Amino acid sequence: MATPRLKEKYLNEVVPQLKERFQYTSVMQVPRLTKIVLNKGIGAAVADKKLVDIGVDELTQITGQKAMPTLSKKAVSNFKLRENMPIGAKVTLRGAKMFEFLDRLTAVALPRVRDFKGISEKGFDGRGNYTFGVKEQIIFPEIQIDKVNRISGMDITFVTTANTDEESYELLKALGMPFANIKK
Repeated sequence: MATPRLKEKYLNEVVPQLKERFQYTSVMQVPRLTKIVLNKGIGAAVADKKLVDIGVDELTQITGQKAMPTLSKKAVSNFKLRENMPIGAKVTLRGAKMFEFLDRLTAVALPRVRDFKGISEKGFDGRGNYTFGVKEQIIFPEIQIDKVNRISGMDITFVTTANTDEESYELLKALGMPFANIKK
C-alpha cells in the first residue's frame, strides 16, 4: 500500500518547517499527530435503539474503519437513561487511515459546509489536542443524503504529541486544517 499523500507532506515539509520554527534539536521533538477520534452522541437512542446502529454504520462509512457503540457510564433518571445503555458511537483512527481521513476532511468535507469561513481556533485543550464539532454528517461524500433520516453531528478530536497549543496549532495548520483568521 502506498504512503498517504499527507504523511509524505508531513515527513518532507512539515517536520523541517516545525523543527526550524521551534528550534528543536532533534527530529523526534517535532510534534506529530497520533490519532483522530470521531465521537457521535445520540441522545435520542434512549427511545430508539436502532439509532445507535445507524450512527455506527455512518461513522464506519465515513472513516472506512468499524465504529463501536459507546455505553452510558451512569444512570440518569430524568433522561430515562440506565447504566451501560448504548448512547453513541465512536471510532479511533491511527496510521494510514488517520492521514487518509484528515486529507478527505480538509480537501472534500469541510469545503462542503454551508457558509464555511474556517474552523475555530478555540478548540485547543492546553495539552496540544484539538477538538471541533461538525453539525451535519452529510458533508462527507460517503453519506448518501437520500438514505439519511436524521441529520446529526459529531465531534472530531486530533490527539498530538505537542506540548503546547501553539505547537499543535502550527502542526495542524501545516497539515492543511483551514483555521478561521479570527484572533483570540
